Amino acid sequence: MNWTHTPLALSALMFAMAAQATPNQATDAVAPEQATGFEHKSLVKAKNWMVTAANPLASEAGASILRQGGNAIDAMVTTQLMLGLVEPQSSGIGGGSFLVYWDAKKKALTTFDGRETAPLNATPELFLDSTGQPMKFYDAVVGGRSVGTPGTVKLLWETHRQYGKLEWARLIEPVAKLAEQGFEVSPRLAALIAEDKERLGRFPATKAYFFDAQGEPLTAGTLLKNPDYAATLRAIAQQGASAFYQGDIAKDIIATVQNAPGNPGVLAQQDFDTYQVKQRAPVCAAYQSYQVCGMGLPSSGGLTVGQILALTEQYDLKGWGAQDVKSWQVLGDASQLAFADRGLYMADQDYVPVPTQGLLDKTYLAERAKLIQPGKALTSAPAGNPPWHHAQLRSPDQSIELPSTSHFNIVDREGNVVSFTTSIENAFGSRLLVRGFLLNNELTDFSFATQSEGRPIANRLEPGKRPRSSMAPTIVLQDNQPYLAIGSPGGSRIIGYVAQAIVAHTQWGMNIQAAINQPHVLNRFGEIELEQGTSAEQFKPALESLGAKVGIKELNSGLHAIRITAQGLEGAADPRREGVAIGE
Repeated sequence: MNWTHTPLALSALMFAMAAQATPNQATDAVAPEQATGFEHKSLVKAKNWMVTAANPLASEAGASILRQGGNAIDAMVTTQLMLGLVEPQSSGIGGGSFLVYWDAKKKALTTFDGRETAPLNATPELFLDSTGQPMKFYDAVVGGRSVGTPGTVKLLWETHRQYGKLEWARLIEPVAKLAEQGFEVSPRLAALIAEDKERLGRFPATKAYFFDAQGEPLTAGTLLKNPDYAATLRAIAQQGASAFYQGDIAKDIIATVQNAPGNPGVLAQQDFDTYQVKQRAPVCAAYQSYQVCGMGLPSSGGLTVGQILALTEQYDLKGWGAQDVKSWQVLGDASQLAFADRGLYMADQDYVPVPTQGLLDKTYLAERAKLIQPGKALTSAPAGNPPWHHAQLRSPDQSIELPSTSHFNIVDREGNVVSFTTSIENAFGSRLLVRGFLLNNELTDFSFATQSEGRPIANRLEPGKRPRSSMAPTIVLQDNQPYLAIGSPGGSRIIGYVAQAIVAHTQWGMNIQAAINQPHVLNRFGEIELEQGTSAEQFKPALESLGAKVGIKELNSGLHAIRITAQGLEGAADPRREGVAIGE
């Protein structure tokens, strides 16, 4: 595969092989994953099956499994493992993931939580410095302190045991073989290595992998081999998840974390021994003629996307259309209200009570929606008071969640649907490389502060707890059948990316590729963010005239979607990244 640049975009991808954190917000002060261009992509149509993923090699790997008669879960395993090889900065077996799954045979939707957990030896003060103040973000991220117990391997293993069709080892060998033979470094990976060279260069194993013999960051087109990853995968192929959680791999992870120079962590064997993937009921919100279903907590994605859509429902977004500034003001205000609730209430509900039903209560949302006034932007958005059975005084969250991560979708011949979002959190995670894969820094998704004004923060760190996420793997149902699978990377902006794409498709009549191409207009914490270098910038004067605070930002989503109709499948990949849709 030849990766080349053009002045304005990445070249077409072809195959030769098959700020200061304030209460109520996650900060935007940390730079996102670097934008790497905008590449035109067209809607892809297919009759039988489809894969949409963030890298052509990953899409093709999943497609190859489907061609061999595998099902969506089989293809999911291979796609994720391939992403860990060719897009290592965003996800991998050193991280965690969420799966929303439609079982065509049972005609039922379920979800699997493979989110990382805090070490049992961790304390709520893990990210406080010697003076009791929250650490600077990258001081916390880089090294062992930020590493949680990885969940992705166990999620892949357990869902394959429950639903898989092809032999486990058969799904892994193609990735191990490519790791041995080598793959060409993509332009995006090369750009991100160069951007992060100082942090990557702190650790010998990491530097040896991502830098050349002269100590320079790898460039696009370089053939990169990873025999350590191949050996790791083959051990997992032979022994299953136990090879990762009970064997030498776990020992090496623990040793690397505990001995990380300057910033060691407390991960221990007991964390691997006790880790569990949790199968949970989906969170579904009614929207127009659809049910929009996603992950429940500890992911805030399903609840917050559902709230945003429900809050806009009484306003005429369909009539106004995408060119009327009122559409963006209303959508932005709805998002700001939903994020206020997210910041106060949402966390791992195995540890703290959360008013899940109350947050989606129609009466509650109808009252909240009255705060939205078309033509006048919200200047403040306090959290609401949803109905629930607990009365707890809490403080809003101050956690930081960065725009990395990866998302893919798969639909197989039988109609099974996978919507899968996966992450190691920040680009390159903790920067610690073990046996060919990077370790996550997901613990920094917890609030560094444990309380504010004497009130506890729901998303504070606790032993064994799962940090809150914004990942929003989504399956939209229509007439109790899957209609759309969609999701994105992007930190806390994931929620807005997904909600906006659903509105653009269902209300503004855009096909799913056009909906993903649509320039982003987001509002999480009171500032409306317009996507830099796009037609969204034209809304700045009009939004400011409505009283909104407006900023122009790089908003490099990685949306992927598959629409399911009686006529077949339609797939779309985000032009802002390197992904492709493949189907037959």
